[in-house]
Amino acid sequence: MKALPRLTKMMKHPADTPVEPVIKIRRGHGKLNSWWLTTAVLAICVVLWQAVSKAGIFPSFALPSPIAVWQAFVDIVHNGYGGQSLVSDILVSCLRIVVGFVGAIVIGVPVGLLMSRNKIVFDIIDPLLQFVRPVPPLAYIPLLVVWFGIGELPKAILILVGTIPVIIIGTMSGVKSTPALRISVARTLGATNAQIFRKVVLPSAMPEIFTSMRVGIGVAWTCLVAAELIAASSGLGWLVQFAGQALQVAIVIVGIVIIGLIGYAMELAIRKIENIVVPWRGHN
Repeated sequence: MKALPRLTKMMKHPADTPVEPVIKIRRGHGKLNSWWLTTAVLAICVVLWQAVSKAGIFPSFALPSPIAVWQAFVDIVHNGYGGQSLVSDILVSCLRIVVGFVGAIVIGVPVGLLMSRNKIVFDIIDPLLQFVRPVPPLAYIPLLVVWFGIGELPKAILILVGTIPVIIIGTMSGVKSTPALRISVARTLGATNAQIFRKVVLPSAMPEIFTSMRVGIGVAWTCLVAAELIAASSGLGWLVQFAGQALQVAIVIVGIVIIGLIGYAMELAIRKIENIVVPWRGHN
């Protein structure tokens, strides 16, 4: 009993316990080290690239130096390429990605939830899903062009078709990974099936759903570039293809780097949303 006043006093004066500031400092220090490490790795890659280019292992047109690639980037920014500005190519590709990827999420998540909760729905959709999933996106392009032309619709459909299996499978995996103990406890407390789904199953499945989104954004870019290589007159995939046909490798590398950076930025955005929506990820 004598220890209670002391405990109460410590709780009233949390400044006396320096644990939280130390944790914050350590976290900030870890992030700083991570950024430094990333920067160092990128710098080493650029130096090695420059060294290989100077050594003449490959012809200069096959492997331009980082300086030549930077000059090509500056030229495209100011003058565009193939009658299109770089900004317009980036915006067109990003718009196609957003339309197809959001469509895959809007359709895929509900379908995955239904398939995981209803065996009849699962038996109907799963054979179609397993049939579509292994087919490469390039195989769909001739059909989509014949059916829908060369406009924006076939590109959005191709991204959706290529991404939606990842979203559905991730959603089903998240639902099935819900600990049975949580459901049992909820039933013991008198929760209905609808309440269990909203309060237990769906929150438990959210980490897997976001993981499938992070994987799906890479698949979406693969599908987009595949579509723009054949049936497009603008976009980053078209830029890479058009420059490749002219053997302008520096511009090809510029397009590849921009695609990688935008894809990485989108993946980071999904991580940030995940941290907000699923703050308990990684905790039991």
